[in-house]
Parts: sequence; structure tokens; C-alpha cells
Amino acid sequence: MNESNRLKGKWAVITGATSGIGKSAAKLFAEAGCNLILTGRREERLSDFAKELKSNFQVQCDTSVFDVRDRTACSDFVDSISHPVDILINNAGLAVGTDPVDAGDFDDWDRMIDTNVKGLLNITRLMTPSMKKHGSGHIINIGSIAGHEAYPGGVVYCATKHAVHAITQSMKKDLHGTNNRVSEVSPGLVETEFSNVRFKGDDNRADDVYKGMKPLTALDIAEIVQFIANRPDHVNIMDVVVFPVQQSSATMIDRNS
Repeated sequence: MNESNRLKGKWAVITGATSGIGKSAAKLFAEAGCNLILTGRREERLSDFAKELKSNFQVQCDTSVFDVRDRTACSDFVDSISHPVDILINNAGLAVGTDPVDAGDFDDWDRMIDTNVKGLLNITRLMTPSMKKHGSGHIINIGSIAGHEAYPGGVVYCATKHAVHAITQSMKKDLHGTNNRVSEVSPGLVETEFSNVRFKGDDNRADDVYKGMKPLTALDIAEIVQFIANRPDHVNIMDVVVFPVQQSSATMIDRNS
């Protein structure tokens, strides 16, 4: 099938673009000729990445360094955007710790809630009015299988991703009657920096998450995000749940194949 490229010349905002799914999505969108506005907290990494994309793909690529938890910074960022944004990819998010509810770290809980839920809402609330005004726009939220199933040790992370799933569903209804699209991608195990962050830099514990099986890659998910964004204007893919073949639920993982 000859796939049409509907992304060329559009503008996409990608949060959390310095690594993982966000970084892979940025590369694919740039390769398709989509101009980018990338956000993240690591300035040098973000700047170097933007230079690479502009050099390799001849697209425009702006950057903004801030934390989505900071509502004032989010507002300043949105106010600074000089181009109509066609696509918003809410990728910034994280898991921290695996403590049970009776032993959870309050700081870890706040960090997940403030990033995964409030951070996503901050950016979306501030960007949606202009998308609605222009009569088009596509918001793609990066969710998780943790937004469909709960598991031990994930009491707050699962809650935040259930919130992302609910926000996505409600957002589509809030924008009913407009030409704005809303989508979500809900991956299972993806090998990125996710587990290193969750285990606070313990590389051995992070490696054990993927031991004995072949997880998804950031590129696997980025390709799905690009596919969703590249659908004709009348097509809205609400949610895609994607597993590696050795995973069948949040906790069912075959490590013996």
C-alpha cells in the first residue's frame, strides 16, 4: 500500500523529547517533513538533538526547556509558540518506585501525579483553545497498559495512567462537534529509560524487567504514533494497546521462549 504523507509541513509539539518514545517519535515526524517544537528538562541533550534533526531532515525544530509540572513555565511556553500547532504528543511521564500502598514514598507519589496527570493537563489545557479555534488539531496521549490494568507495586503509577485514559476519553467528548482529534497509545513493556528511572538508577533491577524476553522498542511505539497522526482527517483512532508478543497482560510475561 502506498501510504500518503499528511504530516509534511505540519507543526507538532512533543513533550519529553530527550529520550525514549518522544525522541523516536521526533525522528520519525522530522523524517516525514513535520516541523517540531520539542520540550524536555535536559537542555544540552535537547539542543543537540534539535540540531541533528534540522541538519538531517531540513525541518524547522524549536526547543523549550522546562518541567511540565511547572504551570507557569507551561504557560510561558505556550505563549511563546509562534506557529499554529497541528499535533500535540503528550509523552512526558514516568514511574518512580514499586512500593506497596502502606510503604509508598510521598515524594515519589507527588512526582508521578504532578508529571503524568497534572503536567499533561497543564499543557493540554493551555494548547487546546488555539487548536479548537483553528478548527483542527490532534492530541495524542502516551498512556500505558497500566491505564487498563492495575498491578501490585503500581498503586500510584497505575492510578495516573488510568487518569490519562479517562482524560483521553473525556477530552474526545469535550471536543465533540469539532474537527479536533484525540488519541492514546497504551504500550506494555518498552525498553527505554523508563525502568532506570523507576528504580532510581539501579541498572541491574532495570535490566531484570526485560530479562528473558524481547520487549517493545521506543521505535515500535513511535511508528504507531506516527500512523495515528497520519490518518485522514475523518479518522480518529481512540486507543491502541500494544504488547510485545511475549506479554499478554500487565503481569503475564513469558520469559522462557
